[in-house]
Amino acid sequence: MAFRIPKVYPITDALLSGLSHAEQIRRLIAGGASLIQLREKQLAPREFYREAVIALETARAHQAQLIINDRVDIALAIGADGVHLGQTDCPPEAARKLLGDDAIIGLSTHNIEQARLASTLPLDYLAVGPIFRTSTKRGPDPALGLDGLSRIRAVVENIPVVAIGGINLNNAREVLNAGADSIALIAGLLMESTEITLRMRGMLVLAQK
Repeated sequence: MAFRIPKVYPITDALLSGLSHAEQIRRLIAGGASLIQLREKQLAPREFYREAVIALETARAHQAQLIINDRVDIALAIGADGVHLGQTDCPPEAARKLLGDDAIIGLSTHNIEQARLASTLPLDYLAVGPIFRTSTKRGPDPALGLDGLSRIRAVVENIPVVAIGGINLNNAREVLNAGADSIALIAGLLMESTEITLRMRGMLVLAQK
């Protein structure tokens, strides 16, 4: 069965939310999330592994899928559903060999040349961004804007496109209209930890209109 990415793709951030990854996942799933990316830039590998194990158990208990950001080794060790790679991470071809044909593998791209190349690799989706200015990534690439997203969509037709970067309830519909198959969010969902479930529900309703 071909991979179908959900319209809303939440990404965890323990520093931003003040919550464990498992608790974020519980709240996101309560709001309707079915595919979640675990993103952790602060912890040492051993602590990251422990958090990831609990996060995966939480996701599996609610029939949701969990993607690990960057760390192919941890995704393999815990049996996660896949991995999301950056431009300087493990090559997608190598990740596919390690994780197998059933793994979900995504790759971040930041311009039309990277996106065009990514569309030829063994990936299930490519992320495009940042669409707008974002505060959740150190040293972000220049914002592409809606026009940049549309240009990439025009040359990438054979793979789902996930837009990321500065997306929120106010601009999500425009991003989807510009050609994104899915929108990935961090701050737009996690900034207020008590509202994560409500924001996830609201974003799903908006995305499905």
